[in-house]
Amino acid sequence: MPDSLVPKTSAAVDTALVHEITADERAEIIALSGTLTGPRHPLIDTPQWLSTALNASSLLPRTLMRTLRAFRHDPGPQGTLLLRNLPVVADEQLPPTPGVPDSVEHVPTTAAAVIASVMLQLGEVIAFRNEKHGHIVQNVVPVPGREASQSNAGSTLLELHVENAFHGNRPDFVGLLSLREDPTGDAKLCTSSIRQALPDLDTDVLQVLAEPRFRTDPPPSFGAQAGNRSAHAILQGDLADPNIVVDFAATHPQDDMAKIAMAAMRDALIARMSAHHLKVGDLAVVDNRVTVHGRTSFTPRYDGSDRWMERVYAHLDNRRSRADRAGGGPVLG
Repeated sequence: MPDSLVPKTSAAVDTALVHEITADERAEIIALSGTLTGPRHPLIDTPQWLSTALNASSLLPRTLMRTLRAFRHDPGPQGTLLLRNLPVVADEQLPPTPGVPDSVEHVPTTAAAVIASVMLQLGEVIAFRNEKHGHIVQNVVPVPGREASQSNAGSTLLELHVENAFHGNRPDFVGLLSLREDPTGDAKLCTSSIRQALPDLDTDVLQVLAEPRFRTDPPPSFGAQAGNRSAHAILQGDLADPNIVVDFAATHPQDDMAKIAMAAMRDALIARMSAHHLKVGDLAVVDNRVTVHGRTSFTPRYDGSDRWMERVYAHLDNRRSRADRAGGGPVLG
């Protein structure tokens, strides 16, 4: 695996659609989150809490709702939305960064209420039973002993990827909310859209990428699950504006031409890549259909001060995955 996400050309840009939360909007969001937190509320993964969160999400500030609806309709050329200055704590204190495997949020907090409310306005929140036991709000934190893991627990370079690329019902949107910044300043979210990279790819390369000449393994976070490893195309749909299905750490070309085409696409994506330093209260929403994401390497301290993000998935069509969701709940088997 390449050890760098440094662009090989000067075409890279630091861009995303940005919505800065105003002081008035922040106050509204704090009030909204207060209706979802506290000891009187059930745990996050219960149907009762999710139903309450869905109702509350309709009370997000109008300007924010407009931004979310527009992004859902069309994620633009970059396929990434940055919401800045969201509240992540209110009355509660932010505890030390967790450092254990499969860390998730059970009890509703301000941060969990905020990310769930936003993602519920983009689609239906989902989780995967084989990933962190199917919990909705997941912590993305470095874990001792897993530094080299190509997963949310690692701290070495995380290759560009579509989230859960191997899965037929992968998320349409991935939300990452920053609760605590990396104290070293080295960890950055990297994103790159096939919409921006497409003009840099030759027609013969595009044709190979559009054919079922690739297989993708599940990520380490899914444990020993074998996953669906049938051959698939990397570029799917209309080649004038395709979806992308790839994980550069887990997608395997099945022939030499496929290997060459996949390498050419990686170069094109890196050339157009943006690196985002997420501050506390920044929520990055990645359109998982057109944009890959990764992370630069960093050195954890494991002293409670490390980088901490919360992650929530959403998809647009709740019927699409009904056969995989026992009882119609949000967890895919």
